[in-house]
Amino acid sequence: TAANLGADLKSAGTSTERPKPCCVCKEEKSKRDECMLFSTSDNAQLECKDLVSQYKSCMAGYGFNI
Repeated sequence: TAANLGADLKSAGTSTERPKPCCVCKEEKSKRDECMLFSTSDNAQLECKDLVSQYKSCMAGYGFNI
């Protein structure tokens, strides 16, 4: 049946799928967000540049291009 065909396709691809972006680099994302939200600087982007860079590097390690 059509339902069985869909189930076969879903189960066949699960072993090679990469993780969802929301499920990786949680600590780096949290630090980046906290810095951006609670920055007292006039230029939060400049102040949090290192944390943003760390987050981007972490995501790149999982194959995400930000």
